[in-house]
Amino acid sequence: MIAVTDSKHLSPIRRLRHKLVIAQRDPTLLIGLLLLFIFAWLIAAPILNVMLEIMTVQSGDEMRTGAEAGGMTTYYLERVFSSRMSSIIFWRPLWNTLMVAFTSMILAMVIGAILAWLLVRTNLMGRRWLSTALIIPFMLPAWTFALAWTTLFKNATIGGQPGWAEAMGLQLPDWVSYGAFPTIVIMTLNYIPFVILLVGNALRRLDSQLEEAGQMLGASKGRVALSIVFPLMRPAIMSAALLIFADAIGEFSVPYVLGLPVQFETLATSLYRAIGTQQNGVAAVFAGVILVVGMATLALDTWMMREARRFAIIGSKGAMERRQSLGILKWPAFSIALLMFFISVVIPMGALALSTVMHLPGRFNLSNFTLDYWIGTNLDTIALRNGILLSSEFWNAAWSSVRIVGSASICAGILGLLTGYIVLRSPLRSVSITLRQITFFPYLVPGIAFAAAFLTLFAVPHGPIPALYGTPIILFLALIADQMPFASRAGISAMTQLGSDVEDSARVAGAGWLRRMFSIILPIQRNALVTAVLMPFISGIKGVSLFIILAVPATDVLTTFSIRLIDFNYTQAANAVVLMIALIALLGTLLINRLTGTGLAQGLES
Repeated sequence: MIAVTDSKHLSPIRRLRHKLVIAQRDPTLLIGLLLLFIFAWLIAAPILNVMLEIMTVQSGDEMRTGAEAGGMTTYYLERVFSSRMSSIIFWRPLWNTLMVAFTSMILAMVIGAILAWLLVRTNLMGRRWLSTALIIPFMLPAWTFALAWTTLFKNATIGGQPGWAEAMGLQLPDWVSYGAFPTIVIMTLNYIPFVILLVGNALRRLDSQLEEAGQMLGASKGRVALSIVFPLMRPAIMSAALLIFADAIGEFSVPYVLGLPVQFETLATSLYRAIGTQQNGVAAVFAGVILVVGMATLALDTWMMREARRFAIIGSKGAMERRQSLGILKWPAFSIALLMFFISVVIPMGALALSTVMHLPGRFNLSNFTLDYWIGTNLDTIALRNGILLSSEFWNAAWSSVRIVGSASICAGILGLLTGYIVLRSPLRSVSITLRQITFFPYLVPGIAFAAAFLTLFAVPHGPIPALYGTPIILFLALIADQMPFASRAGISAMTQLGSDVEDSARVAGAGWLRRMFSIILPIQRNALVTAVLMPFISGIKGVSLFIILAVPATDVLTTFSIRLIDFNYTQAANAVVLMIALIALLGTLLINRLTGTGLAQGLES
């Protein structure tokens, strides 16, 4: 008679030995450990290194610090936080950053929550069409709308061609054209769709019978809203607010386009300027501050969502979703929603498109229209002699974008699917938990800070690894690391829906791990793999923060090419490049929704 020993009754040491024996028959544990090593190198090491750089004397600063390069110092902390220059280089940018982030968060929450309620809980006219139309800004780069603002409202402060308003005779003050006001407006418009998605999805899951029960007990609509709806919606509202705030802290492109002309600095632009002037120690402090604020904010969001799961807000099979009649407010509500669509989509995209076919801005006579900036030759400009579609610089940047972002996205998608497999199949729970957490870590770090962290680690050689700065490899690796939160969540979500029964049957039949992976896992998870590749590709194509820090002219991509055109005041050509980027991002997002059969809200939930 054979005795079967239950591993639960073994001592911890024998239980570990039992798991290792099982793991020897399957490479799952080995692959998990290999993934942990890769992500520790790509994700954890850069962040730890930038923290060390804060206290390390940088080359060229020996005289200032009174210590040798590589030694320990508090000079950079003192310069940033308590020197005579600290109010200019740190405290003012910090105030600007917090003010812009908080104000845009509040405005986006108020407007987005109202629109979400109209779309989900009322009989708003055109509700289905508006549900898609109003989230288009979420699919586009934020700096698309910043460029649209300068196209419309640029004044003579920085020279070059005037905006449409000034070309029509309107003299605009600087605070309208640049600085805090337009930055807040653009960031608000960019975050409103995010609120619509998260809050709207939470409203969709809320059982309307709860509200009706309150009204049947005599509670007014206001009391029902405050005592029933708002408490149940609070997790979604707070989560959206915290995610917006954390993202706004590290936003670079909008303050760069709209703030720098009037010296309106934020932490992100101050970090960029410090790197550009080779103040690496100061840049490390800025990156550390942005990193800590972003991590603290999103850690608070994670804790709140964990607390929210203690309360059930999803109705049972009998849950009902009744929409309230707007009555006499039907047309005003529709007008507000339609106006928001025009403000956030039609006007900015239309202004960008029209600007690319005009010689002079704001003049609508037929002789002023041209296709020179698209297909013209021998243009009267120094840095761009042909229209972008005939420009070798544009196509080189486009090819670099597709090559670097595409290859990084494919690798991120494969690694994401493997991560999902290991998280669900690992024989060691510690490996599963650590892998899940470390791949999500880049989401806690604003992009500009993560790029700076990557630069500090890979700009110099480490052992057998040469200095990677100035090569496509550093962009490739940074994109993989930065996009792992999306890729790994897609992989984990897909593997959660795939039970182990099919694979166990193949194992019993003698199929090895590679045979099971290529014959069972990959064919079943084909759509999940496509999603895990496309999501990083779209995010990478429209991203700015990583490229603006890590790219050089030899590794020019579409985003840095357009930024360079902006710096040359080639507005029409820059807008044309941005439209091409926006078109790629929009089509890619729609392709994901078509392939997966889900909307953006479901993707954000995971």
